[in-house]
Amino acid sequence: MPKIVSHLWFAEEARQAVEFYVSIIPNSAIAGETTVPAETPSGPPGSVKVIEFTLDDQNFIALEAGPLDPFNHAFSIQVQCDRQEEIDRIWDAFLANGGEAEQCGWLKDRWGLSWQVAPRVLGEMMSSPERDRAKRTAEAMLGMVKLDIAALKRAFDGAG
Repeated sequence: MPKIVSHLWFAEEARQAVEFYVSIIPNSAIAGETTVPAETPSGPPGSVKVIEFTLDDQNFIALEAGPLDPFNHAFSIQVQCDRQEEIDRIWDAFLANGGEAEQCGWLKDRWGLSWQVAPRVLGEMMSSPERDRAKRTAEAMLGMVKLDIAALKRAFDGAG
């Protein structure tokens, strides 16, 4: 049976990035790594080039291969959280490690990878068949940087 694995190309510090990610996302681990053999010109012998890892039990591969293809907003990883405390902890960890906050729950980590730290319930609110509720939620979200579950629920319910 086929398996999908997201592959992330890092200019440098792939190992540091992966170690950081698995330290802040629950149910995450480094599964293995491949080092450069002595006869390969792509890096010093023994340097790590490929790291297999999981984030919340989803498989990823990190490749450290130079600055040929930088990350951009065309690809992001969304972390869906059930509680505001989870959003706060993960968001704050990214910022404390050199990340940059963006609008609507998006941020860019210090390696340039885009992340969305969002409440799991946001998708349900935004796709509500009651379009006025979805619209209020979207308008509230557009005014936020870090997402606030209580404020989004108030907007959804029409309570402010």
